[in-house]
Amino acid sequence: MSDVPTPQQALILWCLLGRGGTALQGTLVPKVEKADREALIAGGYLEAGKEARALRLTVTDKGWNWAGTHMDAPLPPAYRTLQDWLGRIGADLAARGRPLAEFVGPVTNAPPEPPPTAKGSKAAKGAKAAGAKTTTQRKTAGADKTATGSRTPARPGKTAGQKKPLSPKQLRARIEAAYLALTGGERARAVRLSALRAELGDLDRATVDAGLRAILGGDKTARLSQFSDPRSLDDAERDAAFSPAGEPFHILWIQS
Repeated sequence: MSDVPTPQQALILWCLLGRGGTALQGTLVPKVEKADREALIAGGYLEAGKEARALRLTVTDKGWNWAGTHMDAPLPPAYRTLQDWLGRIGADLAARGRPLAEFVGPVTNAPPEPPPTAKGSKAAKGAKAAGAKTTTQRKTAGADKTATGSRTPARPGKTAGQKKPLSPKQLRARIEAAYLALTGGERARAVRLSALRAELGDLDRATVDAGLRAILGGDKTARLSQFSDPRSLDDAERDAAFSPAGEPFHILWIQS
């Protein structure tokens, strides 16, 4: 392909960007044709990876950069309305000096992606194991009889018995484990900090905040974001927000 995506290929990029930059191919509409997918991969705009028996497509940095500077690029004629809106949004972002990635952010209400149906698939086994682990944690949290070094955390209101602070690496691992427990083992999903704090109930707020601060400070595989509509916040979300400099964050998004 040339270095410029065709209108149909540009539409594929915008479909993915509307989902936060990544999605299973089978969930995208319109259908992604093999020739267009391979052309975008060859051009460096997309990456593709197996996820159980499905194919996950992810927009690369080059794809993001191209989209951010070509929001007026032509789309198929049937998508003229989308093209008009992208042009208006692009003009507004340029006037404000705001990057496309900041505007897109994580998608909190993305359509659910169908889980693998194959009984023996790795993803199905991983999700089942994650769910089983969470259930076991809830049943045994209050017992306070685990051996030293056990990874099973105590739940809120129980005696945690933590003997020493977690290292930054251990804390990052605990946050990711809680994230995966909440998403059923999947990544690239938006998780509310209210749910994350509840899942990490054996850690005090300052400890969790330290982990979130490290992520905000430059973690390339995770990011924090806000709800686009403040009216959607309830008291629980406001209380769970992480506000390092007076600007509240409500959502955690771990990409890989």
